[in-house]
Amino acid sequence: MYQQNIQDIVQLQRDKYRENSYIEFQKRIELLTKVQDAIIKYEKEILNSLFLDLGKPVYEAQLSEVIFVQNEIRSIKKNLKKWMKKKKVKTPLIHFPAKSFIQSEAYGSVLIIAPWNYPFQLLFSPMIGAIAAGNRVVLKPSEISENTSHLVKKMIDEVFDKEYVACIEGGVKETTELLDSHFDYIFYTGNSHVGRIVMEKASKNLTPVTLELGGKSPTFVFGNSDLDLVAKRIISGKFFNAGQTCIAPDYILVDEDKYEELVDKLINYIEKFYGEVPSKSKDYGRIINESHFNRLLSLIETDSLLCGGNISSENKFIPPTLVSAKEGDQCMKDEIFGPILPIMKMENLKSAIDYVVKGEKPLAMYIFSNDSKVQEAILNRVSAGGVTVNDTLMHITNEHLPFGGVGTSGMGSYHGKNSFDLFSHQKSVFKASTVMDLPVKYPPYFGKIGLVRWLMRFFG
Repeated sequence: MYQQNIQDIVQLQRDKYRENSYIEFQKRIELLTKVQDAIIKYEKEILNSLFLDLGKPVYEAQLSEVIFVQNEIRSIKKNLKKWMKKKKVKTPLIHFPAKSFIQSEAYGSVLIIAPWNYPFQLLFSPMIGAIAAGNRVVLKPSEISENTSHLVKKMIDEVFDKEYVACIEGGVKETTELLDSHFDYIFYTGNSHVGRIVMEKASKNLTPVTLELGGKSPTFVFGNSDLDLVAKRIISGKFFNAGQTCIAPDYILVDEDKYEELVDKLINYIEKFYGEVPSKSKDYGRIINESHFNRLLSLIETDSLLCGGNISSENKFIPPTLVSAKEGDQCMKDEIFGPILPIMKMENLKSAIDYVVKGEKPLAMYIFSNDSKVQEAILNRVSAGGVTVNDTLMHITNEHLPFGGVGTSGMGSYHGKNSFDLFSHQKSVFKASTVMDLPVKYPPYFGKIGLVRWLMRFFG
């Protein structure tokens, strides 16, 4: 059933695109409004599904999933007409009175594959960008966050005709079949292993891709800084969604002279935010499934534990955990993606920068310092998808900043107008004049090159 359904949907959208590739402004607004209304109608069910999947607190779910998407829709609807306008560009005077402009056009049918950690936001946010750009969309929610997946399927089927937006549930089999189908654009959020598979599959049809991956996002603590505020902001960013955030601080590099004080303050804020018994906190989530729970347990070495314990396999609960770390430790090899925060003492800023530069380029980077020279030294040497200085996660909240990775942390960026641009092909259009017709364009060419060179001196 799935196999036939997938091919029918893919073919339907391709056929509709060929029949009428251009979706008018009012139709795009209508589709976006349908999304808006559906979110309002199903808000309680969205929050409940996120709690069932991730134990996500209502505040976190509202802030990072529901409100995030609602704000993005409002902004896109407000600005879409302006973004859709043809952009006039200069035309060399030698072509006068010709005109040139750039027209944004939809790619066609877009496949969006979402992860499980923010299963609503990371599906709907790229979807509304694709709709705004005039594309038709096939959504593939993560089967790991099954409650949210089922709800999204219900919402999409109720709201949209499949020629515009369709949702396919399933696991590896369905995802593979989708990737083997012919789409005009693929947007994938997840890990780099699957990202490579997506890119390989896309290459067979020369399909452009956006890959939003991850990596070990470093946090620098050097120079003059208020360590109390530093600790407060690191803890709030790291343990949001129980650390299951692609841009969460993955580890801390701190000047060795500040190590002890920073650790004390980090522990203090863990207790302030989540209480002495974090398992009783209503503001702290759970690990998505047993597989990820066991993977995270393997990263905790008891002899390096600074804060943690009271783990519950039955509830898939791992408390906010701090560990002292050194180069080569298991927790320093791959992205943690959970509530474990390694802290490394560094001799100086140069050694910290050198350590990060040796590894792959991260999706995010955090710099805590009031010293502009420290900030610039890190910004100039360390490549990262995005950066927040003196806070965590905040760069993703500004829709005017493109969000995306670099190197192994991804390619392509979106949010706000960047989403519209990402899902649009910039078509160049040159309108020649029929009033004038320069003879130097046509054969025979003998003796004309000198005249062309002379003319270009004045009209280039």
